[in-house]
Amino acid sequence: MSSARIAEATGAQGPLTGHRVLELGSTAAGPFCARLLADFGAEVVKIEPAEGDPIRQLGETVNGKSLYAASICRNKAIASFDFRKPEACELLKTLVPHFDIVVENFRPGTLERWGLGYEELARLRPDLIMTRISGYGQTGPYRNKPGYGVIGEAMSGLRHMIGDADRPPSRVAIPLTDYIAGLYAAFGTVMAALVREKTGLGQCVDATLIESAFSFMEAYVPAFEKTGKTGMRSGPRLPNSAPNTLFPTRDANHIHIAALADNVFRRLACVMGQAALGGDPRFADQVSRNRNEAELEALIGRWTISRDLADLQAMLDAADVPASRIYTMADIYADPHYQARDMLKSVPDEDLGSVTLAGVVPKLSQTPGAIRWPGRRTGQDTRALLRQLANMPDAEIDRLHREGVIYCDSGPAEPGSTPAPSRAFSS
Repeated sequence: MSSARIAEATGAQGPLTGHRVLELGSTAAGPFCARLLADFGAEVVKIEPAEGDPIRQLGETVNGKSLYAASICRNKAIASFDFRKPEACELLKTLVPHFDIVVENFRPGTLERWGLGYEELARLRPDLIMTRISGYGQTGPYRNKPGYGVIGEAMSGLRHMIGDADRPPSRVAIPLTDYIAGLYAAFGTVMAALVREKTGLGQCVDATLIESAFSFMEAYVPAFEKTGKTGMRSGPRLPNSAPNTLFPTRDANHIHIAALADNVFRRLACVMGQAALGGDPRFADQVSRNRNEAELEALIGRWTISRDLADLQAMLDAADVPASRIYTMADIYADPHYQARDMLKSVPDEDLGSVTLAGVVPKLSQTPGAIRWPGRRTGQDTRALLRQLANMPDAEIDRLHREGVIYCDSGPAEPGSTPAPSRAFSS
Protein backbone atom coordinates (compact mmCIF):
# COMPACT_ATOMS: atom_id res chain seq x y z
CA MET A 1 0.00 0.00 0.00
CA SER A 2 1.39 3.44 -0.88
CA SER A 3 2.10 5.99 1.82
CA ALA A 4 -0.79 8.12 0.52
CA ARG A 5 -3.23 5.20 0.81
CA ILE A 6 -1.93 4.37 4.29
CA ALA A 7 -2.41 7.98 5.38
CA GLU A 8 -5.92 7.93 3.93
CA ALA A 9 -6.74 4.63 5.66
CA THR A 10 -5.53 5.88 9.04
CA GLY A 11 -6.77 9.44 8.75
CA ALA A 12 -3.11 10.49 8.97
CA GLN A 13 -3.43 10.15 12.74
CA GLY A 14 -1.35 7.08 13.44
CA PRO A 15 -1.68 3.30 13.41
CA LEU A 16 -4.10 3.13 16.35
CA THR A 17 -6.71 5.35 14.73
CA GLY A 18 -10.09 3.66 15.12
CA HIS A 19 -9.34 2.27 18.59
CA ARG A 20 -11.22 3.92 21.44
CA VAL A 21 -9.60 3.77 24.88
CA LEU A 22 -11.12 4.46 28.31
CA GLU A 23 -8.47 5.53 30.82
CA LEU A 24 -9.21 4.97 34.51
CA GLY A 25 -6.84 5.33 37.45
CA SER A 26 -4.34 8.06 38.14
CA THR A 27 -0.80 9.32 38.52
CA ALA A 28 1.87 8.14 36.14
CA ALA A 29 1.82 4.55 34.86
CA GLY A 30 -1.77 4.37 33.60
CA PRO A 31 -1.85 7.90 32.15
CA PHE A 32 1.53 7.35 30.46
CA CYS A 33 0.35 4.09 28.89
CA ALA A 34 -2.78 5.80 27.54
CA ARG A 35 -0.77 8.82 26.40
CA LEU A 36 1.39 6.53 24.24
CA LEU A 37 -1.73 5.02 22.69
CA ALA A 38 -3.20 8.49 22.12
CA ASP A 39 -0.02 9.75 20.46
CA PHE A 40 -0.45 7.07 17.81
CA GLY A 41 -4.05 7.80 17.01
CA ALA A 42 -6.16 6.02 19.63
CA GLU A 43 -9.15 8.05 20.79
CA VAL A 44 -8.56 8.20 24.54
CA VAL A 45 -11.10 9.38 27.11
CA LYS A 46 -9.59 9.91 30.54
CA ILE A 47 -11.89 9.75 33.57
CA GLU A 48 -10.75 11.51 36.72
CA PRO A 49 -12.44 12.85 39.87
CA ALA A 50 -13.60 16.44 40.16
CA GLU A 51 -10.50 17.35 42.16
CA GLY A 52 -8.36 16.08 39.28
CA ASP A 53 -5.79 13.37 38.88
CA PRO A 54 -3.08 13.80 41.58
CA ILE A 55 -0.58 14.13 38.75
CA ARG A 56 -1.92 17.64 38.23
CA GLN A 57 -0.34 18.53 41.59
CA LEU A 58 3.11 17.28 40.59
CA GLY A 59 5.71 19.41 38.85
CA GLU A 60 5.42 23.05 37.86
CA THR A 61 2.26 25.08 37.25
CA VAL A 62 1.65 28.29 35.31
CA ASN A 63 -1.51 30.33 35.91
CA GLY A 64 -2.84 27.40 37.92
CA LYS A 65 -2.39 24.91 35.07
CA SER A 66 -0.25 21.80 35.52
CA LEU A 67 2.53 21.60 32.95
CA TYR A 68 3.03 17.89 33.69
CA ALA A 69 -0.64 17.25 32.93
CA ALA A 70 -0.32 19.31 29.75
CA SER A 71 2.01 16.59 28.52
CA ILE A 72 0.82 13.30 30.03
CA CYS A 73 -2.85 14.14 29.35
CA ARG A 74 -2.27 15.32 25.78
CA ASN A 75 -4.41 13.99 22.93
CA LYS A 76 -7.07 12.87 25.43
CA ALA A 77 -10.63 13.90 26.07
CA ILE A 78 -11.03 14.60 29.79
CA ALA A 79 -14.21 13.69 31.67
CA SER A 80 -14.94 13.58 35.38
CA PHE A 81 -16.96 10.94 37.28
CA ASP A 82 -17.11 10.16 41.00
CA PHE A 83 -16.97 6.38 41.20
CA ARG A 84 -17.75 6.52 44.91
CA LYS A 85 -21.31 7.19 43.76
CA PRO A 86 -23.11 4.10 42.37
CA GLU A 87 -24.84 6.19 39.71
CA ALA A 88 -21.45 7.12 38.25
CA CYS A 89 -20.49 3.44 38.02
CA GLU A 90 -23.74 2.60 36.26
CA LEU A 91 -23.25 5.53 33.93
CA LEU A 92 -19.80 4.26 33.00
CA LYS A 93 -21.26 0.86 32.14
CA THR A 94 -23.51 2.47 29.55
CA LEU A 95 -20.40 3.84 27.85
CA VAL A 96 -18.24 0.69 27.93
CA PRO A 97 -19.72 -0.89 24.76
CA HIS A 98 -18.37 2.10 22.83
CA PHE A 99 -14.77 1.37 23.92
CA ASP A 100 -12.28 -1.20 22.65
CA ILE A 101 -9.81 -0.91 25.50
CA VAL A 102 -9.86 0.02 29.18
CA VAL A 103 -6.60 1.08 30.86
CA GLU A 104 -6.70 1.14 34.66
CA ASN A 105 -4.17 1.29 37.48
CA PHE A 106 -6.20 1.00 40.66
CA ARG A 107 -5.17 -1.39 43.40
CA PRO A 108 -6.43 -4.90 42.48
CA GLY A 109 -10.01 -5.42 43.61
CA THR A 110 -11.00 -1.73 43.49
CA LEU A 111 -12.86 -1.92 40.20
CA GLU A 112 -14.50 -5.17 41.30
CA ARG A 113 -15.87 -3.44 44.43
CA TRP A 114 -17.44 -0.84 42.17
CA GLY A 115 -18.91 -3.48 39.88
CA LEU A 116 -16.49 -2.47 37.11
CA GLY A 117 -14.17 -5.47 37.02
CA TYR A 118 -13.15 -7.21 33.81
CA GLU A 119 -15.80 -9.92 34.07
CA GLU A 120 -18.58 -7.36 34.48
CA LEU A 121 -17.36 -5.10 31.68
CA ALA A 122 -16.65 -7.98 29.30
CA ARG A 123 -20.31 -8.96 29.54
CA LEU A 124 -21.08 -5.53 28.08
CA ARG A 125 -18.31 -5.72 25.46
CA PRO A 126 -17.22 -9.37 24.96
CA ASP A 127 -14.07 -8.51 22.97
CA LEU A 128 -12.94 -5.89 25.49
CA ILE A 129 -9.24 -5.53 26.23
CA MET A 130 -8.53 -4.42 29.79
CA THR A 131 -4.99 -3.35 30.60
CA ARG A 132 -4.41 -3.49 34.34
CA ILE A 133 -1.36 -1.84 35.90
CA SER A 134 -0.66 -2.39 39.58
CA GLY A 135 2.21 -2.61 42.03
CA TYR A 136 2.41 -6.40 42.24
CA GLY A 137 -0.15 -7.85 39.83
CA GLN A 138 -3.68 -9.20 39.91
CA THR A 139 -2.52 -12.42 41.63
CA GLY A 140 0.08 -13.39 44.21
CA PRO A 141 0.53 -12.82 47.95
CA TYR A 142 1.33 -9.10 47.53
CA ARG A 143 -1.56 -8.25 45.22
CA ASN A 144 -3.41 -6.24 47.88
CA LYS A 145 -0.43 -4.16 49.00
CA PRO A 146 -0.35 -0.51 47.91
CA GLY A 147 2.10 -0.05 45.07
CA TYR A 148 4.14 2.98 44.10
CA GLY A 149 6.79 3.11 41.43
CA VAL A 150 9.64 3.77 43.81
CA ILE A 151 8.59 0.79 45.96
CA GLY A 152 8.53 -1.45 42.90
CA GLU A 153 11.94 -0.07 41.98
CA ALA A 154 13.27 -0.95 45.43
CA MET A 155 11.84 -4.48 45.42
CA SER A 156 12.90 -5.23 41.84
CA GLY A 157 16.61 -4.91 42.54
CA LEU A 158 16.87 -1.92 40.21
CA ARG A 159 17.22 0.59 43.05
CA HIS A 160 20.14 -1.43 44.44
CA MET A 161 22.04 -0.55 41.25
CA ILE A 162 21.52 3.23 41.29
CA GLY A 163 24.13 5.45 42.93
CA ASP A 164 27.61 5.02 44.39
CA ALA A 165 28.73 1.86 46.14
CA ASP A 166 29.84 3.69 49.30
CA ARG A 167 26.47 5.41 49.77
CA PRO A 168 22.86 4.29 50.19
CA PRO A 169 20.97 3.58 46.96
CA SER A 170 19.93 6.75 45.15
CA ARG A 171 17.06 7.36 42.74
CA VAL A 172 16.30 9.10 39.47
CA ALA A 173 14.27 12.28 40.02
CA ILE A 174 11.41 11.07 37.81
CA PRO A 175 8.85 8.26 38.36
CA LEU A 176 11.11 5.88 36.44
CA THR A 177 9.36 2.60 37.29
CA ASP A 178 5.94 4.04 36.44
CA TYR A 179 7.24 4.91 33.00
CA ILE A 180 8.80 1.48 32.50
CA ALA A 181 5.51 -0.17 33.52
CA GLY A 182 3.56 2.20 31.27
CA LEU A 183 5.72 1.19 28.32
CA TYR A 184 5.16 -2.52 28.99
CA ALA A 185 1.44 -1.91 29.44
CA ALA A 186 1.18 -0.08 26.11
CA PHE A 187 3.17 -2.86 24.42
CA GLY A 188 0.86 -5.47 25.93
CA THR A 189 -2.21 -3.50 24.88
CA VAL A 190 -1.10 -3.33 21.26
CA MET A 191 -0.27 -7.07 21.27
CA ALA A 192 -3.73 -7.82 22.66
CA ALA A 193 -5.28 -5.65 19.94
CA LEU A 194 -3.37 -7.63 17.30
CA VAL A 195 -4.67 -10.89 18.76
CA ARG A 196 -8.22 -9.56 18.73
CA GLU A 197 -7.88 -8.66 15.05
CA LYS A 198 -6.97 -12.29 14.32
CA THR A 199 -9.30 -14.09 16.72
CA GLY A 200 -12.01 -11.64 17.84
CA LEU A 201 -11.06 -12.35 21.46
CA GLY A 202 -10.49 -9.78 24.17
CA GLN A 203 -8.27 -10.38 27.19
CA CYS A 204 -6.63 -8.85 30.25
CA VAL A 205 -3.13 -7.41 30.19
CA ASP A 206 -1.55 -7.69 33.66
CA ALA A 207 1.39 -5.26 33.95
CA THR A 208 3.13 -4.59 37.25
CA LEU A 209 5.54 -2.01 38.58
CA ILE A 210 7.78 -4.54 40.29
CA GLU A 211 8.01 -6.95 37.35
CA SER A 212 8.53 -4.20 34.80
CA ALA A 213 11.50 -2.82 36.75
CA PHE A 214 12.80 -6.35 37.48
CA SER A 215 12.89 -7.14 33.76
CA PHE A 216 15.67 -4.55 33.41
CA MET A 217 17.76 -6.69 35.78
CA GLU A 218 17.87 -9.61 33.35
CA ALA A 219 21.68 -9.85 33.17
CA TYR A 220 21.92 -10.39 36.92
CA VAL A 221 19.36 -13.21 37.11
CA PRO A 222 21.49 -16.01 35.61
CA ALA A 223 24.62 -14.44 37.10
CA PHE A 224 23.29 -14.84 40.63
CA GLU A 225 22.12 -18.40 40.01
CA LYS A 226 25.52 -19.47 38.67
CA THR A 227 27.92 -17.28 40.67
CA GLY A 228 26.01 -15.93 43.68
CA LYS A 229 26.94 -12.37 42.71
CA THR A 230 24.20 -9.80 43.31
CA GLY A 231 25.70 -6.84 41.48
CA MET A 232 26.45 -3.49 43.11
CA ARG A 233 26.11 0.20 42.48
CA SER A 234 29.03 1.59 40.53
CA GLY A 235 28.33 5.32 40.30
CA PRO A 236 28.83 6.67 36.78
CA ARG A 237 30.55 3.47 35.62
CA LEU A 238 28.90 0.67 33.68
CA PRO A 239 30.46 -2.50 35.13
CA ASN A 240 32.65 -4.69 32.92
CA SER A 241 32.79 -2.18 30.07
CA ALA A 242 35.85 -0.02 30.76
CA PRO A 243 36.31 2.75 29.92
CA ASN A 244 32.70 3.83 30.37
CA THR A 245 32.37 6.58 32.95
CA LEU A 246 32.54 10.31 33.69
CA PHE A 247 35.83 12.20 33.51
CA PRO A 248 36.64 15.70 34.82
CA THR A 249 37.48 18.60 32.50
CA ARG A 250 39.68 21.66 33.00
CA ASP A 251 36.71 24.03 33.12
CA ALA A 252 35.09 22.19 36.07
CA ASN A 253 32.68 20.13 33.97
CA HIS A 254 32.49 16.43 33.22
CA ILE A 255 32.34 14.36 30.06
CA HIS A 256 31.14 10.77 29.78
CA ILE A 257 33.32 8.64 27.53
CA ALA A 258 32.12 5.20 26.42
CA ALA A 259 35.04 3.56 24.60
CA LEU A 260 34.38 -0.04 25.63
CA ALA A 261 34.78 -1.71 22.22
CA ASP A 262 38.40 -2.54 21.32
CA ASN A 263 38.46 -0.51 18.08
CA VAL A 264 36.81 2.47 19.79
CA PHE A 265 39.34 2.34 22.61
CA ARG A 266 42.17 2.40 20.08
CA ARG A 267 40.63 5.52 18.53
CA LEU A 268 40.46 7.10 21.98
CA ALA A 269 44.11 6.27 22.61
CA CYS A 270 45.04 8.01 19.37
CA VAL A 271 43.04 11.13 20.28
CA MET A 272 44.86 11.19 23.60
CA GLY A 273 48.16 11.12 21.74
CA GLN A 274 48.95 7.78 23.35
CA ALA A 275 48.31 5.31 20.54
CA ALA A 276 50.50 2.71 22.24
CA LEU A 277 47.80 2.20 24.87
CA GLY A 278 45.76 0.39 22.22
CA GLY A 279 48.31 -2.42 22.17
CA ASP A 280 49.31 -2.29 25.83
CA PRO A 281 48.66 -5.74 27.40
CA ARG A 282 46.87 -4.02 30.30
CA PHE A 283 44.31 -2.42 27.97
CA ALA A 284 44.39 -4.24 24.63
CA ASP A 285 41.08 -6.08 25.12
CA GLN A 286 37.92 -5.70 27.16
CA VAL A 287 38.82 -8.27 29.80
CA SER A 288 42.18 -6.62 30.39
CA ARG A 289 40.69 -3.14 30.56
CA ASN A 290 38.13 -4.28 33.10
CA ARG A 291 40.87 -5.85 35.21
CA ASN A 292 42.87 -2.61 35.15
CA GLU A 293 39.92 -0.22 35.20
CA ALA A 294 41.17 2.14 37.91
CA GLU A 295 44.59 2.53 36.29
CA LEU A 296 43.02 3.17 32.89
CA GLU A 297 40.56 5.73 34.24
CA ALA A 298 43.40 7.58 35.94
CA LEU A 299 45.26 7.82 32.62
CA ILE A 300 42.21 9.13 30.77
CA GLY A 301 41.34 11.50 33.61
CA ARG A 302 44.78 13.10 33.50
CA TRP A 303 44.19 13.79 29.81
CA THR A 304 40.64 15.18 30.16
CA ILE A 305 41.48 17.43 33.12
CA SER A 306 43.99 19.25 30.92
CA ARG A 307 41.35 20.37 28.40
CA ASP A 308 38.04 22.23 28.37
CA LEU A 309 34.78 20.41 27.77
CA ALA A 310 34.06 21.90 24.35
CA ASP A 311 37.53 21.01 23.05
CA LEU A 312 37.23 17.43 24.32
CA GLN A 313 33.82 17.04 22.71
CA ALA A 314 35.09 18.27 19.37
CA MET A 315 38.16 16.00 19.45
CA LEU A 316 36.19 12.90 20.43
CA ASP A 317 33.43 13.60 17.91
CA ALA A 318 36.03 13.93 15.15
CA ALA A 319 37.47 10.53 16.08
CA ASP A 320 34.06 8.80 16.37
CA VAL A 321 34.49 8.13 20.08
CA PRO A 322 31.09 8.18 21.86
CA ALA A 323 31.16 10.97 24.42
CA SER A 324 28.91 13.66 25.84
CA ARG A 325 28.61 16.18 28.58
CA ILE A 326 25.66 15.63 30.92
CA TYR A 327 22.80 17.62 29.40
CA THR A 328 20.44 19.81 31.36
CA MET A 329 17.05 20.79 29.96
CA ALA A 330 18.63 24.09 28.92
CA ASP A 331 21.17 22.14 26.85
CA ILE A 332 18.38 20.12 25.24
CA TYR A 333 16.47 23.26 24.23
CA ALA A 334 19.67 24.65 22.65
CA ASP A 335 20.64 21.46 20.81
CA PRO A 336 19.89 21.50 17.05
CA HIS A 337 19.42 17.73 16.90
CA TYR A 338 16.41 17.86 19.23
CA GLN A 339 14.90 20.54 17.01
CA ALA A 340 15.62 18.62 13.82
CA ARG A 341 13.99 15.49 15.24
CA ASP A 342 10.83 17.34 16.35
CA MET A 343 11.43 16.43 19.97
CA LEU A 344 10.43 19.89 21.25
CA LYS A 345 6.93 20.60 19.94
CA SER A 346 5.23 23.93 20.56
CA VAL A 347 1.50 23.21 20.75
CA PRO A 348 -1.38 25.75 20.97
CA ASP A 349 -3.05 25.72 24.39
CA GLU A 350 -6.40 27.28 25.34
CA ASP A 351 -5.16 28.40 28.73
CA LEU A 352 -1.47 29.18 28.16
CA GLY A 353 -1.43 30.28 24.55
CA SER A 354 1.09 27.59 23.73
CA VAL A 355 3.17 24.99 25.55
CA THR A 356 6.23 23.01 24.49
CA LEU A 357 5.95 19.25 24.90
CA ALA A 358 8.30 16.33 24.34
CA GLY A 359 7.88 14.91 20.83
CA VAL A 360 6.39 11.57 19.84
CA VAL A 361 8.54 8.43 20.15
CA PRO A 362 9.21 6.30 18.14
CA LYS A 363 9.15 7.76 14.64
CA LEU A 364 7.09 5.74 12.14
CA SER A 365 7.86 6.49 8.51
CA GLN A 366 4.38 5.72 7.12
CA THR A 367 1.96 6.20 10.03
CA PRO A 368 3.59 8.61 12.47
CA GLY A 369 2.05 9.70 15.72
CA ALA A 370 1.22 13.32 16.46
CA ILE A 371 0.43 15.77 19.24
CA ARG A 372 -3.00 17.10 18.40
CA TRP A 373 -3.62 19.11 21.58
CA PRO A 374 -2.12 19.41 25.09
CA GLY A 375 -3.74 18.14 28.27
CA ARG A 376 -7.13 19.66 28.90
CA ARG A 377 -8.89 20.80 32.06
CA THR A 378 -10.56 18.41 34.48
CA GLY A 379 -14.09 17.68 33.29
CA GLN A 380 -13.64 19.69 30.09
CA ASP A 381 -15.17 16.97 27.87
CA THR A 382 -17.67 15.38 30.26
CA ARG A 383 -20.63 17.02 28.58
CA ALA A 384 -19.47 16.13 25.04
CA LEU A 385 -18.85 12.52 26.08
CA LEU A 386 -22.32 12.05 27.55
CA ARG A 387 -24.05 13.87 24.73
CA GLN A 388 -22.34 11.90 21.99
CA LEU A 389 -22.03 8.39 23.41
CA ALA A 390 -24.84 8.24 25.95
CA ASN A 391 -27.27 10.46 23.98
CA MET A 392 -27.89 12.28 27.25
CA PRO A 393 -29.79 15.59 27.21
CA ASP A 394 -28.22 18.66 28.78
CA ALA A 395 -30.84 18.79 31.54
CA GLU A 396 -29.82 15.32 32.77
CA ILE A 397 -26.12 16.20 32.52
CA ASP A 398 -26.79 19.32 34.59
CA ARG A 399 -28.58 17.22 37.25
CA LEU A 400 -25.69 14.77 37.49
CA HIS A 401 -23.26 17.68 37.77
CA ARG A 402 -25.29 19.32 40.57
CA GLU A 403 -25.42 16.04 42.49
CA GLY A 404 -21.68 15.45 42.18
CA VAL A 405 -21.98 12.27 40.12
CA ILE A 406 -20.03 13.96 37.34
CA TYR A 407 -18.13 17.21 36.95
CA CYS A 408 -18.34 19.50 33.92
CA ASP A 409 -15.70 22.17 33.47
CA SER A 410 -17.22 25.61 32.98
CA GLY A 411 -14.44 27.00 30.80
CA PRO A 412 -11.17 28.95 31.14
CA ALA A 413 -10.63 30.88 34.33
CA GLU A 414 -10.17 34.28 32.66
CA PRO A 415 -13.17 36.59 33.21
CA GLY A 416 -15.35 36.87 30.13
CA SER A 417 -13.70 33.98 28.32
CA THR A 418 -15.59 31.06 26.86
CA PRO A 419 -14.45 27.48 26.41
CA ALA A 420 -13.45 26.41 22.93
CA PRO A 421 -15.55 23.69 21.31
CA SER A 422 -14.33 20.23 22.25
CA ARG A 423 -11.70 19.14 19.74
CA ALA A 424 -10.77 16.09 21.77
CA PHE A 425 -13.75 13.85 21.26
CA SER A 426 -15.55 12.58 18.19
CA SER A 427 -18.79 10.67 18.11
